[in-house]
Amino acid sequence: MAYSIDLSGRVAFVTGASSGLGSQFARTLARAGAGVVLASRRVDKLKDLRARIEGEGGSAHVVELDVTDVDSIKAAVAHAETETGSIDILVNNSGVSTTQRLQDVAAEDYDFVFDTNVRGAFFVAQEVGKRMLARARGAAPGSFTGGRIINIASMAGLKVLPQIGVYCMSKAAVVQMTKAMALEWGRFGINVNAICPGYIDTEINHHHWQTDSGQKLMQMLPRKRVGQPQDLDAVLMLLASDQSHFVNGAVIAADDGFAL
Repeated sequence: MAYSIDLSGRVAFVTGASSGLGSQFARTLARAGAGVVLASRRVDKLKDLRARIEGEGGSAHVVELDVTDVDSIKAAVAHAETETGSIDILVNNSGVSTTQRLQDVAAEDYDFVFDTNVRGAFFVAQEVGKRMLARARGAAPGSFTGGRIINIASMAGLKVLPQIGVYCMSKAAVVQMTKAMALEWGRFGINVNAICPGYIDTEINHHHWQTDSGQKLMQMLPRKRVGQPQDLDAVLMLLASDQSHFVNGAVIAADDGFAL
């Protein structure tokens, strides 16, 4: 018997959806039947993605979101719920990085990374989480009241890497944030888990893997390869599904064994 995950009737809110992993996450959730809210600052890119999803028979909505602005977060989530109904699944994906040695990190570099990766991720999850909590407390018996929050951390939050130390620190904070939220919110049926991707080939970094330095790095990886965005589909779908009701506070490495 074939096994499938059906997210029909669910609403998924995906941050950083305009490119890379966010775009892949959104398309995967839409193919499973979820109504997807695409959120980022680059609205034109989101509109292109919405057209692709709708062309594949899915449902997508666009909201502008700057995760470094708490007012923008509140407005985007409120607008999304007005358009689509309550958010059932959050994919907390927005992230940035810099490449430099720790002694060269300026205050603005540190703030750039932490404002998005930690502060932004926290307040997005908080805003969605508060609404999930309110729904759980006031719902009729027997109705769906839970939620799924999936924080996108990184294997760099589990294994320190040179020249991206501040990024590693920020993603380690996301790992701890995931556990704290899982502990406090799990009793309300809100499962909070993290995915820690390894090196993934996306349009943003594709050129790097063709360079000498990229090829050198690839040879250092356990199986001398980088992943593709679709390699994260299975773990994403597990954590988004009703079937993951017993998975809470998990930090799942999807890095081909690099963090071992």
